[in-house]
Amino acid sequence: MPPPSGNQFRSRRVYGKCVAAIPPLATTVPRTPTPCAQPASAEKLSTPDPKDHSTYNAADNVMPHPGLRATASSPEAGGKDKSYWLMQPIYSKEYVESVEPHHQVPKAFFEKAGYYGVQAMRSLFDVATGYGHQMTEERWLRRILFLETVAGVPGFVAGMLRHMRSLRSMKRDRGWIHTLLEEAENERMHLLTFLQFREPGPLMRGTVLLGQGVFLNFYLLAYTISPRTCHSFVGYLEEEAVKTYTRCIKDLDAGLIPQWEKKALPEIAIKYWQLSPDATMRDLLLAVRADEACHSHVNHAFSHMKPSEENPFLPGTVHVP
Repeated sequence: MPPPSGNQFRSRRVYGKCVAAIPPLATTVPRTPTPCAQPASAEKLSTPDPKDHSTYNAADNVMPHPGLRATASSPEAGGKDKSYWLMQPIYSKEYVESVEPHHQVPKAFFEKAGYYGVQAMRSLFDVATGYGHQMTEERWLRRILFLETVAGVPGFVAGMLRHMRSLRSMKRDRGWIHTLLEEAENERMHLLTFLQFREPGPLMRGTVLLGQGVFLNFYLLAYTISPRTCHSFVGYLEEEAVKTYTRCIKDLDAGLIPQWEKKALPEIAIKYWQLSPDATMRDLLLAVRADEACHSHVNHAFSHMKPSEENPFLPGTVHVP
C-alpha cells in the first residue's frame, strides 16, 4: 500500500510532549503511530553536568537571541561588553575636582515638601549612623553603606511605576525609565563597592531591612500620588549626599582617615568608573560625589517637568552643566 499523503495526518502537541500523528477517522489507513524522535545515544550527549561545577559553564549552554548579531564594527552582540551594567560613569580629573555642593532654593509647595522631608529624614539618619564632628573610618563606612541602601530605592520604584503606567495606558514612556534605572543601578554600584571595605553585621543588616521596608512602601505610595514631589525629594536627598562625600574628602585630605590614604581600590571600582590601576580612595570618593551631583540635577529637572514630556537626558548622561 502506498504511504498516505501528508494531509491525511494531523499531529498535535499536548503540554509540550510529542504525540503520535493519527490519521483521520474516515480513512482506511491503519492507525500506525509515527514514532517520536528518540533521544540521542549516551555517546552523543556531551552536555556537561550542571551539578559538576568544575566542568559546567552556564554561559556556554545559553542559546543567543536570534536578533543579536555580531558585526565587524561591533564584535560583541549589541555593541556591549560582557558586563551587565546599563552605563558606566567616566569622568575627567578636572571635572570631579570641580564638583561642589549645590542647593536649589525651594519655592513651590512640592519643592518645600521634598526639602523638609529630606531634612526630617536626615535628622534620624544622622543619629542612626553616628554622624558627628569626630568621624572614624568605621563611622564613615556605616554612614555610606546605609545611605546607598536607601538611595538605590527611588530610581527603581519610579522606573517600575512608569513602566506599569506605560503598559496600562498603552503609550510610550518617552525615555524616563532608562534614566531612572541607570540611577538605581549606579547607587547599587556605590553600595557594592563600599561593601568591599566592610562586611555589615547582623544589627546593621536588620536595620537596613527595616528601613528599606518602610521607605520602599512610603515612596511607592508617595510616587503614585505626586511624582513631582518625589523627584524633588530625591533631588534634595542627593544634595545631602554631595555634602556628605565632600566632607569625607576634606577629612581624608586633612589626614583624619589615615587608613584610606594608601588603601588600594577593589577591582569593581576600577572597572566601573574606568579608574587607573593606581587610583586611590580619594579618586573613588570624587567619582561617587560626581554621580550624586548628577542624580540631584536630574531629579530636580524631572520635578519641574510633566510626566508626559520627553526625557531631556541622553542614556549614560553623567555630567552636570
